[in-house]
Amino acid sequence: MKVIELHESVTASNDRDAETLREEMKRRGTLLINLMSSPGSGKTTLLARTIRDLQDECSGEDSGDAGNRRSDDKLKIAVLEADIDSDVDARRMDRLGAKTIQVHTDGMCHMDAGMTARGLGELGYEGIDLAFLENVGNLICPAEFDTGAGKNVMILSVPEGDDKPLKYPLMFRTSDALVISKIDALPYFDFDMDACIQRVRALHPAIQIFPVSAKTGEGMAAWEEWLRNAVHNWKSGV
Repeated sequence: MKVIELHESVTASNDRDAETLREEMKRRGTLLINLMSSPGSGKTTLLARTIRDLQDECSGEDSGDAGNRRSDDKLKIAVLEADIDSDVDARRMDRLGAKTIQVHTDGMCHMDAGMTARGLGELGYEGIDLAFLENVGNLICPAEFDTGAGKNVMILSVPEGDDKPLKYPLMFRTSDALVISKIDALPYFDFDMDACIQRVRALHPAIQIFPVSAKTGEGMAAWEEWLRNAVHNWKSGV
């Protein structure tokens, strides 16, 4: 597993870089998912469970419909782990068999398109169907920078509270999907699921919402099916 150090973007226009990267990923048939969340949301745990389920077509015990998957549905997955320091998360992904690279952002609180392109270039994603960018953990900076991803996904955990759409509206507006994680903890926290969803829909009516528990597997099938459909549509030019 390689670790590279990334500093500021090599080009000035992030939006132009993002469009260029999206076009390149489209041409190669690789869907890049930008995963954003605050620290402690369960982002790495969700990603690990997702990768295990998507890569193991025989894991009927892990996911409700996994045992019905055909072997030709198995996705080739890669992960770009972005952190200010450490490689703990990247090593975890690497052990799952996903092609993985760790990037360090030199103290920067987000990834931009230039940094993402450089990271993917070092990773080498030829033949990859689905690539995840696990962005630096916070709810402000990552929402402000287009990484060139085909889909933006935000993760909000139950312990964080149902008021986050009120405090960080841009994050919800820029995301194509919201994963509400750790729903197995609902009995222990004052989290109003209906209120949270209503607040999110007020900001982004078309957003897809997936309440899940990576620990128990509840809700994972719907989330994973959305990913499979997103990959199919991306490759089909939809």
